[in-house]
Amino acid sequence: MQASATWVNGDRFVGVASSGHAILVDGGEPKLGSSPMELVLIGLCACTATGITTILRKKRQSWTRLEVSAAAECAPGPGRVFTAIRLLYRVSRGVSPKAMEDAVRLSKEKYCPVSRMLAPAAAITAEIEYVE
Repeated sequence: MQASATWVNGDRFVGVASSGHAILVDGGEPKLGSSPMELVLIGLCACTATGITTILRKKRQSWTRLEVSAAAECAPGPGRVFTAIRLLYRVSRGVSPKAMEDAVRLSKEKYCPVSRMLAPAAAITAEIEYVE
């Protein structure tokens, strides 16, 4: 896997990964794109959601909605690393609570490398909400 960030202006960069898809990364004001730290949280949400869908398919569960959101706390001062991250999984009813709980645990422990990379620095907690 490879990635690059090319300066555009101010604190704005165009990021491109091995896939060839480009995104605007914005560390300045006004925001025209996501900040690097926001992208880490988005990456965590998407990574764990991918693990969840893989596991739920293996468990032959069906769903019509899955949304993962994250709220993070940062250390004070420069180099503000995440110290705590709360993940909220909103999943449609019909998924077995046991299957979903197992999927969240396995995603955190095994399937999501982003979660595993962040875990030494940030306490990651999870909550599951069943929705229509």
